[in-house]
Parts: sequence; structure tokens; C-alpha cells
Amino acid sequence: MRAIVVYLSTSGNTKVMAEAIASGIESKHVDAKAVSFYDVKIEDLNEADAIAVGSSTFYYRMLQPMEKFMDETLASTNPKGKLGAAFGSYGWSGEAPILIAEKMRDMGMIVIDPVLRILHKPTDKDVQECKRLGVDIAEKLKRRSSKTPQPQGAPS
Repeated sequence: MRAIVVYLSTSGNTKVMAEAIASGIESKHVDAKAVSFYDVKIEDLNEADAIAVGSSTFYYRMLQPMEKFMDETLASTNPKGKLGAAFGSYGWSGEAPILIAEKMRDMGMIVIDPVLRILHKPTDKDVQECKRLGVDIAEKLKRRSSKTPQPQGAPS
């Protein structure tokens, strides 16, 4: 099982969230990495069983480069049926994670609710909440894989 946490961060706050989410996933022995959307590889998206996406909010929207990433890059991987999570920091309104989750659902992803939104710089308590989301992602992945039928004659 693999998870990737993709983020676009203007002031570093969403990056802190992404790294904490990846840490939470790894704490449950699931392979995970946090990566800037600028550096994400199509192969990583294709191989991931779970994809978390984060963006800060700017003028009531996700950042334009993240919207393009969602509409073009992520959509091109056909993530239907994959587990998804949305997160982000904000200063005023915080719509970006909600919009990300909507796009994920439109692509057929199974999105964890509620989305995670953090006002300004994450506090220690906020970082713990991010780690909890990571744990939740890992546990949902494990439950899904345990429900996947084993091929006949395969060791269980």
C-alpha cells in the first residue's frame, strides 16, 4: 500500500500539514511521502492507493496551479476508486480543501470527510490533527485491502 501527499504551499503552512499527514500515514506502516505538486511524478500518482491533496486558499479558491494540477495531471491518472483526502491552510475563508474534495469526488475518488482546514500557521495541536488524518488514511487503506479477495490458493 502506498500513499502520496501532494501540496502547494505559498507560505509553508500547507507544507507543514502535508509532512505531518505523511508522518501519520507512515506511523501505521504504510509507505507515504509528501511532495510538492511541482515535483510529483505521474508514476507516483498511478502507484498510490491513496492521494491527499492540499492547497492554501487564495481569493476564495485553491491556487491556480493546483487547480490545473487537479484538472489535468491528477485527472489524467484516472484515480477512480482511490482513497482521497483534502487539506489546506487559509487566512480568511478556507474554500480550497472543499473545492479539492469536490474535484476528487467528480473523478470518482472515495474522499475522507471532513476536509482538514487550518487557519494560518499550524500549531502543535493542528500538527497532531494532521497526523490523525494520516493515521485515518492508513487505517482506511488497510481495511480496504483486507476486504480485497485473495486469489484462490494464495496465502492469506
